[in-house]
Amino acid sequence: MKKAICLLSGGLDSAVSLYVACSEGYSPVALSIEYGQRHSREILVARALTQGLRIPHLFASLSMPWKGSALLDAKIELPKNRDEKTMSGEIPVTYVPGRNSVFLSMAMSCAETEKADAIFIGANILDYSGYPDCRPEYLRGFCEAMRLGTQAGAGGWMVEIKAPLIKLTKKDIVLLGQKLGVPFERTWSCYAGEDKPCGACDSCVLRAKGFREAGIPDPLFSV
Repeated sequence: MKKAICLLSGGLDSAVSLYVACSEGYSPVALSIEYGQRHSREILVARALTQGLRIPHLFASLSMPWKGSALLDAKIELPKNRDEKTMSGEIPVTYVPGRNSVFLSMAMSCAETEKADAIFIGANILDYSGYPDCRPEYLRGFCEAMRLGTQAGAGGWMVEIKAPLIKLTKKDIVLLGQKLGVPFERTWSCYAGEDKPCGACDSCVLRAKGFREAGIPDPLFSV
């Protein structure tokens, strides 16, 4: 059976991406990375997701002491109640410099060791908060860099980077997740990381939009 390394933050998109890997016949190994983010709620739900699927779950930790993001520095205020036009027009303070490059490098190292065929990432260019490392051209460029800079690539064996949600709207992602049986109550999107979602940060706003347009109640707001 094909094997895949699935980057799993515990958020909606990464959870649906993991379930897509399962649906496509891959034997998944989840990889969650703790990088000093301002809360650990996503990591907790990521554990619950993989326990429900009974799949291997690897954890890696790293430090980004230079911070440079509201997700790493609690002194930086999270943007709230922004409209979609504003979100797509600028890179917000929640952008973590180079995060996907760091995560994909770690996933590629894991994939080489595990002899995996693919890496799954929940990157998305629609309904997103302006992150430049969620674009198809970035993923293609990174894949080429890994081909040139890994033993696997040098040997003619390439790990494919798959972003199955890259062109889906949040509505489509929610509908796909429902079809695949994703337990939405075991996902977490809020940047604030309190007991309940704040409902106002960019991630909450986009998640709410997806569930609303899909006509599906978000279980995080019904408990």
